[in-house]
Amino acid sequence: MSSDERAGTLVVGAGQAGISLVTALRDLGDTGPVVLVGDESDPPYERPPLSKGYLRGEHHRDSLVFHDAAWFADLGVELVTGDRVVSLRRDTSGGSATTASGRTLTFGRLALTTGAANRTLPVEGAELDGVHSVRTLADADRLAPRLRSARQVVVVGGGFIGLEIAAGARSLGAAVTVVEVTDRLLGRAVTPLLSDAVRDAHRRRGTRILLGGDAVRVVGTDGAGGAVTGVELADGTTVPADLVVVGIGAIPRTELAEQLGLHVEPHGIVVDEHARTSDGLTVAAGDCALGPNPFTRGEPGPTRLESVPHATDQARTAAATLAGHDTAYDSVPWFWSDQGDLRLQMAGLPHGADRTVVRGDVAAERFSLLSYRDDLLIAVESVGVPADYLAVKRALGKGMTIPADGATDTSVPLKRLITRARDTDPS
Repeated sequence: MSSDERAGTLVVGAGQAGISLVTALRDLGDTGPVVLVGDESDPPYERPPLSKGYLRGEHHRDSLVFHDAAWFADLGVELVTGDRVVSLRRDTSGGSATTASGRTLTFGRLALTTGAANRTLPVEGAELDGVHSVRTLADADRLAPRLRSARQVVVVGGGFIGLEIAAGARSLGAAVTVVEVTDRLLGRAVTPLLSDAVRDAHRRRGTRILLGGDAVRVVGTDGAGGAVTGVELADGTTVPADLVVVGIGAIPRTELAEQLGLHVEPHGIVVDEHARTSDGLTVAAGDCALGPNPFTRGEPGPTRLESVPHATDQARTAAATLAGHDTAYDSVPWFWSDQGDLRLQMAGLPHGADRTVVRGDVAAERFSLLSYRDDLLIAVESVGVPADYLAVKRALGKGMTIPADGATDTSVPLKRLITRARDTDPS
């Protein structure tokens, strides 16, 4: 019997990537023991609703949980919750982990799906009562009742999470201000055209958007446990608030990888196209991993994607690697964001585009933006036109394209314009 069969597989991190990895292992026919460890007390659950409907009371807590205890038992997976792996050691035959509670877990194979942690606002007053962020179910449980009663909400950060929470707060009747330090919303993820459209859409719904707004202090009442009363900006103005939500990005959790001496960079644990780390043995997947761009039409180089589809697909690749299958991760990235009644759907990566085609009516919030590089379709961003998004997602997945010159005619469905791409792509 091999060490893998004796000690089995240890998966550290019970988020989307972790649950996807153990599921994929079983789908591949792997029957060895599996231990899945999560530091939250809750069993693995869906995170996307936390910044959307869950805060508005539209989802019951139990509905977010992926699987009940019987599911894990049926698959032969031991689920450990509410305990954190604090140290790891391994060699070519396996190793062991020690948890915060003092438990020792041995393994023959190791997967790191440790996720990421929210960046904290590095300013005076960030510890005041009424300053929140959302990453976990417990975070959302703390924020939800405050959001429903808040009158003036300031969201620091104009990324997806911040805008989703801002839209929810606005729908609940609060006066909402979004403070974004850069010159546009969603700047790291989308085209400038979509940034502008999203900004205008939120403003139409009554949300105040402050671009170039640098939060330098959170203002509050005096004394221990003082309550927040506003956010001071670099220009000296103070935006009133009885609730502040911080959404300024996330930092990959790489501490355990560093313990093992794995190659780690500021943006994550470095992996190859098979989700294998620098030791050639451990795999890593999800928000903690930095790997080759899986999208062959995207800009080459290390890429860390934060999305449910990415975590799921990369975790499946990691599971295949552990099971001895030589499967490269090459999925087309796709994303979505529900910001109140505004739904964004994206496929591909628009970075490096030299042309953007506008299809539809931007002001009416029913449009698609098709990005091209060297006349080759590389991405779509759709608002209110799911058929366009699906057509491009399928085209990209099959290595096809859509000629730019015909894409503006909304009377012709995009699926009818899909054609074979030329042999050479810009990557």
